[in-house]
Formats: sequence, C-alpha cells, structure tokens
Amino acid sequence: MDDAPNSGRTIYYGAFVHCKSLQELDICESGAIGVGEDGKIAFIERGVSDIGLDGVKQTYDWGNAEEVRVNDEGFFFPGFIDTHIHASQYPNAGIFGKSTLLDWLNTYTFPLEGSLGDLERARLVYDRVVSRTLSNGTTAAAYYATIHVPATNLLADICLSKGQRGFIGRVCMNSLAPDYYRDASVDSVIADTRATMSHIADIDPKHDLVAPIITPRFAPSCTEDCLHALGALHKESGARCQTHISENKPEVALVCELFPKSASYADVYDSAGLLTAKTILAHAVHLSDEEKSLIKYRESKISHCPASNTALTSGCARVRDMLDRGITVGLGTDVSGGFSPSILEMARQAIWVSRHVAMTEGDQAKLSVEEVLYLATRGGAKVVGLEDRIGGFEVGMDWDAQMISLGKVSSDDMNLDTEGPVDVFGWESWDDKVAKWMFNGNDRNVSAVWVKGRLVHRRKSYKG
Repeated sequence: MDDAPNSGRTIYYGAFVHCKSLQELDICESGAIGVGEDGKIAFIERGVSDIGLDGVKQTYDWGNAEEVRVNDEGFFFPGFIDTHIHASQYPNAGIFGKSTLLDWLNTYTFPLEGSLGDLERARLVYDRVVSRTLSNGTTAAAYYATIHVPATNLLADICLSKGQRGFIGRVCMNSLAPDYYRDASVDSVIADTRATMSHIADIDPKHDLVAPIITPRFAPSCTEDCLHALGALHKESGARCQTHISENKPEVALVCELFPKSASYADVYDSAGLLTAKTILAHAVHLSDEEKSLIKYRESKISHCPASNTALTSGCARVRDMLDRGITVGLGTDVSGGFSPSILEMARQAIWVSRHVAMTEGDQAKLSVEEVLYLATRGGAKVVGLEDRIGGFEVGMDWDAQMISLGKVSSDDMNLDTEGPVDVFGWESWDDKVAKWMFNGNDRNVSAVWVKGRLVHRRKSYKG
C-alpha cells in the first residue's frame, strides 16, 4: 500500500452518465472512476457501494487517493465542447435586434471586435467569457478572437491560465470589412496568423490545452488569393481550420457573386485547400446535396449553431440529414449571434430546431435527448479532433468532466436556491432525471468542472 500523504490521485464516486453511442446513454447509478495524477482515467468500476469503495482502493493500491463524491440525485457527465464561439463578441450576447447576418455584422459585431485592440478591454472580455463558459460545463472551445495579434495571444494565455482547452483563432479578413477593421494585405494575414501560432507554441509546446486554429472569417471577407494562402498554411502547419458556410441565403448569393468560377460555397474552400478532415464549418444551413457529398468526402466537420440560426433568422439546419449521410456534427453557441454561452442550452435549441424541421419534413427529422447530448460531447470531440481524449468516460481518456447536482424536493426544505432549477421528486427514473436536466438545467446545476483532472470551476456549494 502506498503510504505517501498525497498521491495526486482521485477517485470520483457516485453516478455517472455519458453517451455510449449517438442513440444510447450509458448510465451507471453507482460507480468509481479513478483519475491519476496525469489527469487520465486509470480505472472504472461499476456497482460500487460505500463498503465496496474500500475494496476498490485495495484492488488498485489507491489507499491514499482523494475522494470526490456526487450527491444522491446528481451525476458526473463529460465536459461540453463548444465547436463555434466568438470570444470577442461575448459582451453582445443577446443583442441582435431584428438584424439578419450581414447587417448584424456591420451594426453590432465589427465595432465591438475592432475595439478589442485595446488589451485591457480585451482582457476584461476574454477573462469573463472563459470563466462563463467553464461555469456552464464547457471544457473545450473553438474560439474566434479578432484580427489583433496581441489580443488573440491574450485569449490563449487566459485559456491556459484558467485550464480550459482552447482552439485559438486569429480572425483573417482582408475584404468586405470596414477600413478600421481589416487585414492590410495577404502577406499581413499570413504573418499575423503565424505570429499567434508561434506564441501558442511558446506557451504550450505540446498543445496539451491550447492550440492554434486557422480562421478565415468566411469566404466573403477574404479574397481568393488570401484563401489560397491560408490553405497553403493549413497544409504546411497541420493546424486545424475553422470558418463559416451557408449561414443564410443572402450570404450564399454573395459568395456566388464574389467567386463566379466556383461551383458552390463549399467548392470555394475546397479549391483553396481549406476543406479537409481538420476543417470546422459553422452553420451549414443551406447546403446543397452536392456540397454535403463533398463535405463528407473531405471528412470536414459541421458545427450546428441552432440558437444563432434562429436569432438571426438564418434558417433551420437539417442535422438529421447530415448525420444520416455520415457527416460529423457538433454543437456551437455562436456567441453572440447565439444569445447564450451554454452548450446545454444549445442542446435544447437543437431539439427545437429539429422539431420545426419535422413539422414540414416528417418526424424522422426530430433529434432525441440522447442525440443532442452526444453532439454536445462525443460529437464535439470528433469535430475538434480529440475524440480519443475527451467526450466520454473510458480508461485512458482525460478526465474532462462536470459534476451535475440536482435538488430533491423535500417538504422540510423549500429553498429554491440550493441546486438550480431542476426539481427531482424521487420517483423519476435515471432517464427521466437526465431529460429533466437537459430541458431545465443551467449553470447552477454545475457544481464543479475538471479539465484533464484539474479543478477549473466550482460553485460555492461544492464541498469537494
């Protein structure tokens, strides 16, 4: 038996839930998950009672391991992955008026993003958005920053400091943007993107937490030679790429006008070398069948942003059709086109969007609770290329997890502020409790969050 006073190992004891497949949840009502000092899951035991926990410790020679217990009505769940979020737009979350995409950019977005060249202003915004997403259980996020190198580097610094996995993108845009907020040339686009990539390599050489992601804003904001230069950098560096595609109809028409030699919006990116297995395409609301086939062939990934698509009246993405075609899909908040930094909220919104599609195209379009939770975790992990490390609970995977607490209704305690808005009466099945959380939960149900075994967020009520 190890007699060391602090082994750096932790056993997480209680119920745990994760997605076994797209259609199936794996619910363990009483288990023990051992996490080593490297932040990886060392063992998983099921059906463990309080007495049995001592046996688990003896079996694995973990007698001095720390114990973390979830309450009776709660459970451990994998951390959420936000596959599309504009960190620079967070102050505008919920502010979009009656805008549609293109006028929203000019009225709300570009002025805010342009102002973040001021590092103190950027620090205020980025510090809060990383803290806020962590508090909502988001353990990994693909972030868009701004065109400013120092501020983008600052976002990477903050993610690393706070312990959140971040794909950090310096936004590239040398066309169709205000004079005060655009890249001066193709050369400056590449030089400034390389500068951020170099900074991230300096602070996290192995990209354990933060990594660069090449970020052409969208095709209309980049000239053809700019897109091709970024495609060459994408191939040379091996870094991931993120951009937007087919968000609304006027945007699609604009792309056809700006790139008349291209067969489609997707072909614009493909011709530039930007449609690859490491590419994240946000929205994909108005893709043609040919574009979907091309995206599947190139193994590019889709970030479904249901709240944003509704808020800006962009349309309803056909997620069921994409899944049936074998296209990888995750969820994105798309703050601030989306009003909330919560991926749990996006899971709800994904269900509502699918049901609106079903009203005209049939019930087969509906997404289930199990499916949207899969998109929020394992699906998102595949989108960012970390499916072997995060998104579920298996031996060898990183402990990126959240502790979900649910309040049991009791006549002795009618305090509505204890465990968030989900009321559990005691007679619900575990499937019922998970569904209640999915439809009613929020950040108040997130008691604690870990990334690679490190505690990165906790509520005051968390006892540890």
